[in-house]
Amino acid sequence: MVDFELDAKGLKCPMPILKAKKVIKKMESGQTFELVSDDGGSKADVPPLLNKTGCTLVEMKEDGGVFTFLIKKD
Repeated sequence: MVDFELDAKGLKCPMPILKAKKVIKKMESGQTFELVSDDGGSKADVPPLLNKTGCTLVEMKEDGGVFTFLIKKD
């Protein structure tokens, strides 16, 4: 079970990352967040965001051009 979910399908760069930042700011240590995006740039943009925000990428899946990121706040 995840604590926060964001369906960012249909949004283009930089919107998925900007919206993800807002969710991460609400999170407390130990909480998880699922980000779903169909913007190919997300694959490259998410890791630097996590480094800046003190989060860890637990898992990333790709299915038919849709990326699902499971993120945990440290």
